Amino acid sequence: MKVCVIGAGSWGTALAIVLAPRFARVLLWAHEADLVERMCSTRVNDIFLPGFSLPLNVEPTSDLGHALENADVVIGVMPSRFARPLYRGMLPHLKPEMRFVSATKGLEQGTLSRLSEVAREVIAEKFPPRIAVLSGPTFAREVAGGEPTAVVIASEDRELAASIQRDFSGPTFRLYASDDPVGVEIGAALKNIIAIGAGICEGLGLGSNTLAALITRGLAEITRLAIALGGRPRTLSGLAGLGDLVLTCNGALSRNRSVGIELAKGRKLAEIVSAMTMIAEGVETTAAAVDLARKFQVDMPITEQMGAILEGRNSPREAIRELMERALKPE
Repeated sequence: MKVCVIGAGSWGTALAIVLAPRFARVLLWAHEADLVERMCSTRVNDIFLPGFSLPLNVEPTSDLGHALENADVVIGVMPSRFARPLYRGMLPHLKPEMRFVSATKGLEQGTLSRLSEVAREVIAEKFPPRIAVLSGPTFAREVAGGEPTAVVIASEDRELAASIQRDFSGPTFRLYASDDPVGVEIGAALKNIIAIGAGICEGLGLGSNTLAALITRGLAEITRLAIALGGRPRTLSGLAGLGDLVLTCNGALSRNRSVGIELAKGRKLAEIVSAMTMIAEGVETTAAAVDLARKFQVDMPITEQMGAILEGRNSPREAIRELMERALKPE
C-alpha cells in the first residue's frame, strides 16, 4: 500500500517515519521545493525535524499530483490556515477509493469548522469522502524517535476507523478506535489554548497548584463545548482529551506552552510568533473557540481570558485575577 502525507512539518515528518515500516511507499509532500531537495539528498528534514533520518521508502516531493497518485491513504497534516486551499489543490487528484485521515489540530478561522469538516466540504464537490481524524498526546520528536505512543483514530464510519487502526498500528505506535470525531477534534484543538495558559503560569513563576487547577478547569471547558457540538464526555477523559492536554501543558517541547512563557515575560505576540519556525496552532484557534463558545452559549472563562491576552486587551496577571474573582459556583 501507499500512504501520502500532506504537510512536512514536524508532525507530518514524524508520521512518515513511524508509518514507513507499515507501508510499501510513503510520499511526504512539502510546499517548499528547496526543503524537498535537501530531504532527498540528506534524508533529513533539517528545518522541522532535524536529527531524524527518513527511511528509504519515504519519498519527499513538492508535486501534489505525484504525491497523491495511487495513494491508498491520504493524511492531512497541514497547518489549519492552509487546509482549505490545499484540499482544493488536491481535488483533481483524489479518488473515491482513497481513505482520508485529518491529523491537524485546530479550527478554521471564519467558518469555525473542524478540519475534517473542511476536508469533507471540499472533497464532497467531487465524491463523498471517507474521513477519520487522528489525535492524541504526541510530540513529533518522541514519535520519530520510536518512543511508545498511543493515539486515537476516530470516525463515524467504524469500519474506516478499524481499517486505519490496523494499518497504522505498530510496535511503537498504538491506535485506539473511536466513533466520536467531534470530541476528538475539539479536544485536539482546544488543548493548545490551555497550554498557552500553562506557559503563562510557568513564565509568571506560579506553582503546581495553579497548573493543576488550570488543567482541570480547562478540561471542563473543553468538555462543555465538545458536548454542545455533539461530542461525548467520555472521549474528553481519554487520550485525545485529558491525555493530550496534560502532555501539552507540561511538556517542554510544546510550542503553545512556549508562547505562553514568552507572553508572561512581557513580549508581544507578533514578536513571539515571527521568531518561531513552526506554527503554534493555539494562537489562531483561540479566537475561533471564543466565537464557537458564544455561538453555542457555552461558558468558557479561561478561553475568553486567553483571547483577551492574545489580543492585548488584558495582561496575564489581570486575567488570572479576574478568573479567581468570578462569581462562586459549584463544581
